[in-house]
Amino acid sequence: MLTTRYVPGAPNWIDLGTPDVEAAAAFYGSLLGWSFQSAGPQAGGYGFFELDGKVVAAVGPLTQEGAVPAWTPYFHTADADATAKAVEQGGGTVRIAPDDVFDKGRMAGFTDPGGAEFAVWQPGTITGLDLVTENGSLAWLELYVPELDAVRPFYQAAFGWKVQDIAFGDMPYLLLSTAGDDGQDLGGVMTLGEGDRPHWLSYFEVADCDASVARVRELGGDVVAPAVDIEGVGRFAVLTDPHGARFAVIASVG
Repeated sequence: MLTTRYVPGAPNWIDLGTPDVEAAAAFYGSLLGWSFQSAGPQAGGYGFFELDGKVVAAVGPLTQEGAVPAWTPYFHTADADATAKAVEQGGGTVRIAPDDVFDKGRMAGFTDPGGAEFAVWQPGTITGLDLVTENGSLAWLELYVPELDAVRPFYQAAFGWKVQDIAFGDMPYLLLSTAGDDGQDLGGVMTLGEGDRPHWLSYFEVADCDASVARVRELGGDVVAPAVDIEGVGRFAVLTDPHGARFAVIASVG
């Protein structure tokens, strides 16, 4: 379960790269109740999605050549430079070298050996998101790669994650948790579907999965995987916004 107790390796930020920030703000505002707050003229169009005054995500224009609309998860690190070295040593790629974001923190962007993109956030004045697991906020992460065992040692070395094989129907599934005896479950890893691209998938908690799916269609988004129930977990669906950025919604049980 995600929390705002941001221990090393825990997801502590998420942002959307999009060709149209204004349109994205309208879409997610209508779907999840978010409001958009600009980070200021010096931020190059970057800004924050808020729910009841609490930051739940961020958004900015695509800046890298060849970049596609996508949600990117960030993981807590005490030393972004050290994590960058670990990524390179583990066979990953540094897409964005570690750099300070004013006094807010230090970030870096990477690609894992399977081809999925992610980032890290070394806290400054901003520790991380204000709200997770509640309706309208980040609830879970999943990584989709061609071979599960190819990324297992990479993420263990980069973040010290615990990786556990668990039963998930007839599909192999790896459960990811932060290090330590009180480690937090943060996400899972699944085998990539044929013809799909490696990616991290972000799940947002909602009160009604089916209503959210219908609303996405009304707003010009699309359905990648229709709503389905997972016993003991909840009901979820995989969707895209109108620009093609993939995400999921889940109405968790309990």
